[in-house]
Amino acid sequence: MASEVVDSQPDQPEQAVEGERGALVAVLLMVVLGVAGIFAVSA
Repeated sequence: MASEVVDSQPDQPEQAVEGERGALVAVLLMVVLGVAGIFAVSA
């Protein structure tokens, strides 16, 4: 039974890397938009 629970999450490093990359891109976009918004308001 324990082996089935462990096998329920197969190793897929490629998708994991893509997910992390997507999260980093999303965070960077949020930061860039936030900084741009601050400059737009202060300008």
